[in-house]
Amino acid sequence: MSKYFSFLKKALSGEEVDYTKTTIRSAVLLLAIPMMLEMAMESVFALVDLYFVGHLKESGFAIQTVGLTESVLSVMYSIAIGMSMAATAMVARRIGEKNTEQASRSAAQVLLVSFAVTFILSLFGVIYAEEILILMGSKPEAAAYGKDFTRIMMGSSVIIMLLFLINGIFRGAGNAAIAMKSLWIANIANIILCPVLIKGFGPVPAMGLTGAALATTIGRSIGVLYQLYHLLIADSQIRIESKYFKPDFNIIKSVVKIATPGIFQFVIASCSWIFLA
Repeated sequence: MSKYFSFLKKALSGEEVDYTKTTIRSAVLLLAIPMMLEMAMESVFALVDLYFVGHLKESGFAIQTVGLTESVLSVMYSIAIGMSMAATAMVARRIGEKNTEQASRSAAQVLLVSFAVTFILSLFGVIYAEEILILMGSKPEAAAYGKDFTRIMMGSSVIIMLLFLINGIFRGAGNAAIAMKSLWIANIANIILCPVLIKGFGPVPAMGLTGAALATTIGRSIGVLYQLYHLLIADSQIRIESKYFKPDFNIIKSVVKIATPGIFQFVIASCSWIFLA
């Protein structure tokens, strides 16, 4: 048992491992354990929001708004997952070649493309938040009540994209533990902030449903800050510098080529879910 606990501790610790020199079974498990925990933690955001807003006076409108907004955001998740697949593939290839500079440059180009795409979608969501809820089948009074929640959640799509994307970069570099820890930090912050901002505490006023959106956005932002520290400051394999953000159209073309099938794969599933909602 001590051998298994030691292996589990190694998988969760985040220490750098050369996966080209270890056994395939060990490499798969060292990457899979933190990745499974990371993906499980991503679903906790909506569950926490639903739990706390379910205790509000207008719980019917609140739960409806959270559910419909998450359905729309699933399209954003699909784009983020597709882009993170491209980031993981490109970074993993360069790390396998021992070319850390090119891995960092590829990571920066993926971030550049993703930011441009997400910014446009976020702007659209902020402007048409109420209309989106009505289009999804919400009653006008429910849409009016929940539009601020949807506006904040759609406006924070850049944060969602970064959370997925930078985790994909770290997975490609073989450090899935950092990706996992960023989701832990984000969820812990969300769990603490949700009741504080929804119901109010001390000098903090009660914000209701809007507080849930702010708590989730702040929690995710804290997770992204943790990621950025390891990406920009800490001594790790992937270290992005400002010069790497200069557009490199060969890399951008490769990013789009790799990401597009993955994005459409998940968007099709997301559209089915939206139609059901």
